Amino acid sequence: MTIWNITFSPTGGTKKAADILARELGGPTREVDLTDSGKDFGETEIGPEDVALLAVPSYGGRVPDPVCPRLLSMEGHKARAILVCAYGGRACEDTLIELRDLAKKAGFKVIAAVEAVTEHSIARQFAAGRPDQADRERLAAFGRKIREKIAAGDLTEPKIPGNRPYKRKGGVRLIPKPDETCVGCGLCAAKCPVRAIDPKDVRKVDSAVCVSCMRCLNICPVGARKLNPAMKAVVEGMLSKACPDHPECELYIGSV
Repeated sequence: MTIWNITFSPTGGTKKAADILARELGGPTREVDLTDSGKDFGETEIGPEDVALLAVPSYGGRVPDPVCPRLLSMEGHKARAILVCAYGGRACEDTLIELRDLAKKAGFKVIAAVEAVTEHSIARQFAAGRPDQADRERLAAFGRKIREKIAAGDLTEPKIPGNRPYKRKGGVRLIPKPDETCVGCGLCAAKCPVRAIDPKDVRKVDSAVCVSCMRCLNICPVGARKLNPAMKAVVEGMLSKACPDHPECELYIGSV
């Protein structure tokens, strides 16, 4: 049995949570990076005896747009799937139910789902430092419970939170732009999950393609990419009203 750690994690928070779960599941692990815009995900060879962790961040309560075609290009072969939604303290909303529907269309068998609290990728004061030690212990315990379910041969699909139709996409879009300190190294363009940055001129960003994942801002070696301060303040104001003081990670597993 191979554990497939299939993640879309532009700034690393989602992968931190997925890695904790993967370690507890046991067995050899293979990594699939859904942020790789140049990869043919249809070549991923998942077997029916394997287990797949499908981990994504919640973008406005939905699965990030790039994930959908990349996940659907895979063939799950009825492999067992654990869904992971990482969120920065507000709410997962319809992310898990949408991810469940995508996983089923791709041929996976969903047996568990996890909501994992991770530091917000835009306003990092929300869920700052998460997953913290308590989160890591809680996620590790979730992993052990899921491993028990797998060992028991239990294929029960748990009740997944969310609504159909899914919530409408929208909200404030933030596009990082470089300032005068940009050295034009091209790392942001090379690592952009949707190729929104022109590799010949990294100051040019296709705002219609950008998904506001914040990878370019996160990986810039000189900290040259910035957000519009006024727009960022609007987002922070909205989050301050919507985020609970200390949200908890949650497990949806059904019978064990």
